[in-house]
Parts: sequence; C-alpha cells; structure tokens
Amino acid sequence: MPTLITKISRHLLWVLLATIAWGLANVSLAQDRAPSIVFILADDLGWGELGCYGQSRLQTPNLDSLASQGMRFTQHYSGAPVCAPSRCVLMTGKHLGHAEIRGNQQAKVRFPEFTEGQHPLSEQAVTIAQVLQRAGYATGAFGKWGLGPVGSSGDPNRQGFDRFFGYNCQAVAHSYYPEFLWDNSQRVRLNQKGKPGHRKATDGPIIADDFVGENYAPYRMIQQAEAFIEAHAKRPFFLYLPFIEPHVAMHPPVETLERFPKEWDTKEYRGGNGYLPHPRPRAAYAAMIYDLDRHVGRVLDALDRHGLSDKTLVIFSSDNGATHAGNNEPDFHVGGADPRFFQSTAGLRGFKGSLYEGGIRVPMIARFPGVIPPGSVESTPSYFADWFPTLCDAAGIAKQNLSQSTTTDGVSLWPVLTQAQSLSHRPPMVWVFPEYSGQVAARWGDYKLLRRGLATKNPSNWELYDLSKDSSESVDLSKERPELVEQGQRILRDQTSPNEVFPVSF
Repeated sequence: MPTLITKISRHLLWVLLATIAWGLANVSLAQDRAPSIVFILADDLGWGELGCYGQSRLQTPNLDSLASQGMRFTQHYSGAPVCAPSRCVLMTGKHLGHAEIRGNQQAKVRFPEFTEGQHPLSEQAVTIAQVLQRAGYATGAFGKWGLGPVGSSGDPNRQGFDRFFGYNCQAVAHSYYPEFLWDNSQRVRLNQKGKPGHRKATDGPIIADDFVGENYAPYRMIQQAEAFIEAHAKRPFFLYLPFIEPHVAMHPPVETLERFPKEWDTKEYRGGNGYLPHPRPRAAYAAMIYDLDRHVGRVLDALDRHGLSDKTLVIFSSDNGATHAGNNEPDFHVGGADPRFFQSTAGLRGFKGSLYEGGIRVPMIARFPGVIPPGSVESTPSYFADWFPTLCDAAGIAKQNLSQSTTTDGVSLWPVLTQAQSLSHRPPMVWVFPEYSGQVAARWGDYKLLRRGLATKNPSNWELYDLSKDSSESVDLSKERPELVEQGQRILRDQTSPNEVFPVSF
C-alpha cells in the first residue's frame, strides 16, 4: 500500500508533467486518434463538498488532485435541481425549457406496463452517446440511469450505450445493497436479500450493520467500469459514470465509516426525515463522499495503467445541489444528511429541489493533459446543456455531420477549456421545473430571475438577483429593476416549449 509521502510525491510529479505537457502542446490535439471521454457524475453532491471548493471536513484527495491537474469551474450549473431532468439535459443538450423530461415522474404513470424506472426518453431523442457511438466510439454507462426502463424507448441500450451496468431505476438506487442490478437487459443478482433504502422511524436501538448486505453495489459498478476501460483501451470510448454517492440512504461500508471522528456525531438519526436511520449520520455521510472520491481514484488509476491518461478527457460534476431539508427531525435534512455541519453549499442559498444557487450550482472539473492547462480556475458561467456541443468538439465531430434533428441549447466550452478564447456569446440559461411546487429561473449575464410556487394557489413574486455581487441571493432587485424582470420573463417565454407530461405555467 503506498504511503502518504508516496502519494504526495506521485501527485506533485503528475502536476509537473501535466504542466510541461500543456506548455509543449501548441497544436491543440496532436493525437493519432480521437480522445476518449470519461464523464463522472456525483449524486446530490453540494457545491462546497470538495476540498478544492473550500471543504475542510470531507476528504476528497483524488478529486482535489484532478482539479490541480486540470480546470475547476466556479459558476457551473446542473441541468435541473433533481436527478432525472438534470440527466436528460446532460444527455440531450436541451435545457429544461425544451427538454423532454423535466421532472422525476415514474414511468408507470403513463406506461403502466413498467413496474420500475422513470419516464423514458422518446425514440426521437438524440443523446450525446448516440452521436459518439455513430462516430465510432465504444460507449458504456455504469451507475444510475433514470431516463427510462429496460425495454422502453429510454432504455440506455436504445439511447446510444453499447453497455449498461447498474441501476435503471432511481428509486431502487436508494439502496446501496439492492437485490439486483441490470446488465443491459438482464437482471444480475447482487444480494440474496436486498437491504431497502427506506424504513420507518424507530425508537429502538440503531445498529449500522443491520443495513449492510453481502455486496455493496458501487464496488460492483466500479469493477465493471475498470473492465470496460481495459476492454476498449485500443479505441476511443465514451464512459459515463453516474455514481450514486452521496445520495441517501446512508449505509456505507463499516470500514469506511470508521475513518471519521466519533465525536462528530452528537445525535443519532432515527429516520424521521425518511430513508434509513443511522447511529453516526455525519460520519456516514463523510464516508459516502470518501468512497465516491475513491471510485474516481480507481478510474484515474485504470486510465494510467493502460496508458490512456493523456488521451482522455475526464469530466466530473454533480447532478444537483446538496440534500434538502426534511420536516420531522429539525437537526437533519432528508435521510440524515447535515449540510449545515459540512457547509455543503459554501454560503449559497437553497438545496436540492430549489432553483436558488444552492440547488443548481455544482462542482465541475475537467482534465485533459496537454490540452487543458493544469491548475486553472474558470469563472465563465456554464451548464449541463453545454456538454453536448463541447464533447462533439472534443471528439472532432463537425456540426454539419450531425442530423438536422440534432439541435441543442448549449454552447461549446471547448475554447474555454483549451483557453483558446473566451465565450463570445453565452445564450441565457433556463430552468423550467414543475416539481417542488413549480419553479422557473433564467440566468443571462450576471442577472438571474426566478419564481417559486407556480403549482400552488399562491405563487411567489418574481425575484431578481445580481450574482456578480450577490451569489447568496439575499438582495432582491425586482422592484428596483422592473425592466430586467421583463427581460427575464421574455427569455423564459421564448425559451419554453409546451410539455404535456411536465406542465408548468408562469
């Protein structure tokens, strides 16, 4: 096992070599093949939960190292404040005003033949996986899907992935010890008796081992991802890794739990805000993020082993902000999470499910040795819809080679990543979200307009913020700048198409 000094020395050598490589790379992509692409997605990871974003309690050495070897974005936004619609924006490049999927609706609501899974992408949808697959990439997804059941039009094998292994259904992914995972269209038994991710609150003793099964699903998924890298090391591949950490329920392996101070936990979580109880909720949450970071380290090590690190664009982000508050146990958020203790939003307002900054501003790191300058920090506003055109540029797929039906709302970040130039034009970023009481938001320039409660009898007033001066969204400028409120309303009207499955009026 490498010592801490060995790890630090290896990290410093990596940074030195990456800096030299970038300094010598005056010809953009001097490669004999298209680059491979690895996109790693955390689940409910807050903007302030990585060391490279100012976190002091949670341990994320591999992600911090990744940031030092590449570019860290400070104003990157997810596609939505919850799971499925955010992933839809990422896969299709269409923002929430145009996306097919704008909420977490279960597939059985409109497709009763399916007993699990979320509302599916349609056959007409075009995903970045399909585009890369047609360009000759091997494509694999290992983790949580959430965009349509197996056998539906949203099946990952029908949306551009040669191989899928993991959770098809988001609800099943609430358990880290499920009975089965999906390997393409086949169920693979994981635990003889799964450990559900939900249990009623209890007054009895809480024992962490009661919620631990035989096989921890994240370990199995990362093994499959490593095998995919090995199998396709000689050709370009697109590897999508939507990991499930740190989404509750919290039942990490006991050996990881023991890394964290017992004095952190002054109170047990008894399950009053849903999911599973835990005797050491703060340590359990930290353990899940530590495990997430270890998964990232294993992926990077696999690239190193096969000589692929300098041929691969690696991207890391989160699908939305940190876990939101619950109703019954005021000391905890849903599932026992404690974002206040960890300062998970780093001062931003709101959490998962909200269109305030804390619900949608997320970490984003990109590394590509010799192309992306190491140790760089980028403040350009960007979001998930930008990744479709960005990855096309990275892969050398010209816009004219895409079908006429392939339209996206994002702009390519490739010039920003390579520091060739800044964005000459940043279209407005739009979120139209019918759930969590109904919300809409738009950001253009430094201004952000939002409105809440649209699905209630008493919607809120419009709120306007200047994010260049007020990232905590504490000073509402709507009464002072009515012309900007009108401008934001026009943007939302112009950028929202009807969607009968996920309707919202504003």
